[in-house]
Amino acid sequence: MKRAGWFLALLLAGAPVFAAGVSLPGLQVQLDSGQGQDLAPALKILLGMTVLSLAPGLLIVTTSFTRIILVLSMLRQALGMQQTPPNTVLIGLALFLTVFSMMPVIDAVNEQAYKPYVAGTIDADQALTRGVAPVRDFMLRQTREEDLALMLELSHKPMPKQAQDVNLIALIPAFMLSELYTAFQIGFIIFVPFLLVDIVVASLLMSLGMMMVPPMMISLPIKILMFVLIDGWNLVVRSLMSSFH
Repeated sequence: MKRAGWFLALLLAGAPVFAAGVSLPGLQVQLDSGQGQDLAPALKILLGMTVLSLAPGLLIVTTSFTRIILVLSMLRQALGMQQTPPNTVLIGLALFLTVFSMMPVIDAVNEQAYKPYVAGTIDADQALTRGVAPVRDFMLRQTREEDLALMLELSHKPMPKQAQDVNLIALIPAFMLSELYTAFQIGFIIFVPFLLVDIVVASLLMSLGMMMVPPMMISLPIKILMFVLIDGWNLVVRSLMSSFH
């Protein structure tokens, strides 16, 4: 499964695993010639380093990471704690939740593309096509029609008749816009109860004439206690995972 995750990163980057006779736009690598044999290892190293450098960005733009990290960050802001939990904890939790939510996609890439490619039943181009298909399906399920129509309109292209015909160049930004939209919806719902606590505390302090006492000093422990009593982390994670349909 570890190798399958590595192969998924290669597929998402759009760079196939290179074998003999693989062609690139404007470049043909022939391993049966003497010059091609000298260039092939260098090209593999160069393209491998390129894929590794693009992997963090591709993780953000093609998976559920964006929605998860935004909701967790907004939860921290709603609680009123700027540095708790720290960024490393939130990012680590978001990464593991991303892997958990993307496991069906990873399994599909492993079964449809990676295993057949390792077994030698398909070539690199076929493995790339099969590997991208589950990722495309995942992004299409999470993308709103309005966002996809916007990107297609900006690119001056008509709405395709089939989902398989959607260009990744238009699908990825539409998917990102939909993720931002959904994350802000969830964040608003999270903010409302904590905002009510702040309003009630501020009103009580004003009515008691304690205007010099910062409302945050009183409302912060109340919000933390309320969040713990309702098992807030469980509710947030459950809501996040159920939001991916």
